[in-house]
Amino acid sequence: MDSLLRVEHVTISYNGKPTVEDVSFELKQGEILGIVGESGSGKSTIIKAIMGILGEEGLVTRGDIWYKGENLTDMSEKKLRKFLGTEIGMVFQDCKTALCPVRTIGAQIHEAVSEHEKVSKKEIRERAGEIMKKIGLDDSDRVLDSYPFELSGGMNQRVGICTAMIMHPNLLLADEPTSALDVTVQKQVVEELLLMRKEYNTAMILVTHNIGVVRMMTDRILVLQNGQVREYGETEAVLDHPKDPYTKKLMGSVLHLNRAENQEVQ
Repeated sequence: MDSLLRVEHVTISYNGKPTVEDVSFELKQGEILGIVGESGSGKSTIIKAIMGILGEEGLVTRGDIWYKGENLTDMSEKKLRKFLGTEIGMVFQDCKTALCPVRTIGAQIHEAVSEHEKVSKKEIRERAGEIMKKIGLDDSDRVLDSYPFELSGGMNQRVGICTAMIMHPNLLLADEPTSALDVTVQKQVVEELLLMRKEYNTAMILVTHNIGVVRMMTDRILVLQNGQVREYGETEAVLDHPKDPYTKKLMGSVLHLNRAENQEVQ
């Protein structure tokens, strides 16, 4: 199967200073890739580069990002904007902060879809309601008529997933989508993201520091340290038999943390 996304020897710089260097990976339709590493390792920077939202100071200074045979790094802003939403969706770390506090959820979802196609508010409510039902928001009418501050953190994350998936993109980018949630809601959001893959064969890139989420969700994993790839391969092989010293240290820290948590519980 041909790759849906191919990142080839990409270096990303801010104000001329490289923050991510010589990163390469690929993603096929329906696959989930986890990108892990400590804070500041460059995980979110890679996501932003794919989305074309590095800001004025950020730039892909070397390499290429290919999506369905088209080079996103050479794509015009107008064309890239059409890709975002229809082909590539995004779930943020805290979807509540990404939403406008003074507009209803329904109005914001309708505006997002209207950027790409002519669609009535009634149709949007039906489409949103269908997705919301699949991810545990049975009372979709109430949710669509609510403002973000009227919803819980978990519900806002589900709204973020719904907004990202309503155009049925082939690629979903999820930047720490569970870190702001409690453990119970984290598990629910993970299950909902996996359901989206099952329903729509959506490929995903999951940026996270949560190794448990990576093990549960991903097919392959890319380990970053200070903007450089330390290990890349199938998730089970990398987590259970890490080869790079940094990956071994990372796995050791997770095991130590788990033991400490278990002792506290006892």
